[in-house]
Amino acid sequence: MAGIDTSHPYVPRDLHLPDFVPGFLPQSTILAVYGLSSFLVVSLVWLISGRAPKISKIDRLLMCWWAFTGLTHIILEGYFAFSTEFYKEKTPCYLAEVWKEYSKGDSRYAARDAGVVAVEGITAVLEGPASLLAVYAIGTKKPYNFILQFAISLGQLYGLAVYFIASYLEGDNFAASPYYYYAYYIAANASWSVIPLLIVIRCWKKISAASQVQDQKKSKAR
Repeated sequence: MAGIDTSHPYVPRDLHLPDFVPGFLPQSTILAVYGLSSFLVVSLVWLISGRAPKISKIDRLLMCWWAFTGLTHIILEGYFAFSTEFYKEKTPCYLAEVWKEYSKGDSRYAARDAGVVAVEGITAVLEGPASLLAVYAIGTKKPYNFILQFAISLGQLYGLAVYFIASYLEGDNFAASPYYYYAYYIAANASWSVIPLLIVIRCWKKISAASQVQDQKKSKAR
């Protein structure tokens, strides 16, 4: 049929991807490498944070989260943001393979949608390093650690909202099948909706409580 591109597995089928090269690695390998790498990062941060004095389990878990999400932003999303033609990669580069696979759930990545590139670029450049700074801030009990976590989490929620809303306004027809839609587009992004929201609520309470104590001290000093 005229206008239909059968050289790639993505939807819409008429998406033009010249010189597209199919992925080399199976889904199981891609997910296993990502899962194992994430597990090692989280385990390492958990063990190291356990040696620091007087760090609560919640803060240790948050350090694990910020290390995981920070490296994901910088490495995975950073690669996507600055690799304009990853779908043409002719060697089994793992990072290119990740995005070739994920594009089955959201072909805007393969198509280099301007909105997606902008969101991912900002996330990689700003939120990635800020997330790693949050690990340090929590571990060393810096006074700015709550406002930093609050700001990053708001940024993540905002970026995710733009990501989903833009897809909806454009027809929400970018997944190769319902499986990829729910496995990649929905499930893979779920952590960045639930966890940042919980962190925002926690930090709001901590900052509000600290502000209230400060106001009480000022009142007593008068």
